[in-house]
Amino acid sequence: MLLVAAPPTTRTSSPSTTTTAMMMSARRRTMSMGSSAFVRATKSRGTRGSAGRRRAPSTVRVVSEGTGRFIVGGNWKCNGTRASVKELVETLNKNVPNIEKNCDVFCCPTFLHLPYVKENLDSRFNVCAQNSWVEADLVDPEHHYDSTTGAFTGEISAEMLEDLEVPFVLLGHSERRTLLGETDEIVGKKVAHARYHGLSVVVCIGESLEERENGTTFDVIFKQLKAVAKEIDDREHSSWGSSVVIAYEPIWAIGTGKVATPEQVQEVHSKIRNWLAENVSEDVAKATRIQYGGSVNASNCADLAKLSDIDGFLVGGASLNGDDFAAICNASSVHYKAVGR
Repeated sequence: MLLVAAPPTTRTSSPSTTTTAMMMSARRRTMSMGSSAFVRATKSRGTRGSAGRRRAPSTVRVVSEGTGRFIVGGNWKCNGTRASVKELVETLNKNVPNIEKNCDVFCCPTFLHLPYVKENLDSRFNVCAQNSWVEADLVDPEHHYDSTTGAFTGEISAEMLEDLEVPFVLLGHSERRTLLGETDEIVGKKVAHARYHGLSVVVCIGESLEERENGTTFDVIFKQLKAVAKEIDDREHSSWGSSVVIAYEPIWAIGTGKVATPEQVQEVHSKIRNWLAENVSEDVAKATRIQYGGSVNASNCADLAKLSDIDGFLVGGASLNGDDFAAICNASSVHYKAVGR
């Protein structure tokens, strides 16, 4: 491990009678694309517990490129009615023959629509939850973070997603960080908990406009990465590349119509890969897929896909148009041609 969590203290509260409703049987599934499920050790309950600025250079230096399959995700956010979701699913299914086979694809509907989408969306697409719960003040040296109570009104647990056989979960999105106060530490725990329950994770990182302009972009994203790395068990590192996707989304480019320049994106992605190489392993750095998200659409995706360290896209508004989303998925061929794969 990069860092070790503080030793646990004794939990003083008694387990709730809702334990059985919350805690599900320990089943290992290989639910992710190309990932091997982590064989669970004996479950350990958690207990309650209490850099300098860098300026971006003007040129892009390609340090290394990823080796994973191109991956595109559609984040539907808090959008959709029964009628509009039905129409979107039908349009996506109609586009399956048109989507290149060299691209992995997932869609993130709302929790209300997730069962319908899972049941009716073509198996060419994976489904992905938009969030999962973790008890933020738990301290667990095993990095499992299983709660002993279900008294968390309104939340969705990784155990529930595991039971529904939902293969992916999106964590750390900037909207949850900024609007709901999720810290880097909470996101790290969520990643560890989701991985413990066999879910593949798309973890979002990114800087604000103020952080970009004051030259602290890399301080911010490295801190976000470190919070995840410290929580992933050593035994998980070997499968990180296939089970943890990193989505770089500069906050100032999300839903604003502003898109980071290709040079800015390539620089950040290569820095992320370098960080993984230096702090996790070279193999993980090469295998980890790094998506770009931030006003990606059918018009600009091809230019971005030519960059060697962009392994896919996390798409917001454009993913609500099935035809446009299919076109973005097909940017995979542009990427493979550009990098000679």
